[in-house]
Amino acid sequence: MASSSNQPNTTLYLNNLNDKVNKDELKTQLFALFTTYGKIIDIIASKSQKMRGQAFLVFTDLAGATSAMRACEGMMFYDKPLHIDYAKSKSYATLTREDPNFVPPTAANASALVAQNGKRPRDGDAGDLERQSKREKADDSDEEMEIDDDEETPQKTDSSAAPSDVPAQVQQPSSRLLCTNLPQEVTDDVLSVLFQQYKGFQKTHVTWSPALNPAGIRVKMAQVLFESSELATTAREALNNFTLKKGWQMSVVYI
Repeated sequence: MASSSNQPNTTLYLNNLNDKVNKDELKTQLFALFTTYGKIIDIIASKSQKMRGQAFLVFTDLAGATSAMRACEGMMFYDKPLHIDYAKSKSYATLTREDPNFVPPTAANASALVAQNGKRPRDGDAGDLERQSKREKADDSDEEMEIDDDEETPQKTDSSAAPSDVPAQVQQPSSRLLCTNLPQEVTDDVLSVLFQQYKGFQKTHVTWSPALNPAGIRVKMAQVLFESSELATTAREALNNFTLKKGWQMSVVYI
């Protein structure tokens, strides 16, 4: 069980993250991993030098943040163990929820949090920190998860990835699962983060669905393989109808 020297907080501070991962992909996968423990209202991550390898996750309640910290501390994430602690200060998103009249200071959210939780600026670097804060504010201050946006995020598409036929559903438990109604931004990496929490997980294979969803939007589907039908059943019971993003519930069946 993870322990912390900081006061319990709805905001978690993560470090030792793989800094070679694209920022948008990192945020999407952190959301997929941690949203099973509670509702996330903000994720702050940046590729700037001061934020490299670090991120902040903001939960709506303390129970979710604590459960996530205890469950995921030390978990391998992009080949590196997660280091998780309560943040030393509340996030701007939390302060705004608690006090609608709260006005964030001019310094960027990410820089203010890092100054308290992460690397301390060297003496004489105050001017550099202020300039860095101004640069970061444009894309990192109170930034929301892209996966919660109503607009679809443009994705790089493999021109050879043609829609696949939908495998036939079976009623009896099987080691193979079919996930449907997946948003376009879902990849094998994103889905793997979600399913690897369950024992026996082996691999995922995400493809385009041959049919549009009822709203006329192109969607994806995925096959997920487990070691046994019993282990697959555990994952299916936990993730069937799981909300990947606003308005998108994933269906999980046996194939």
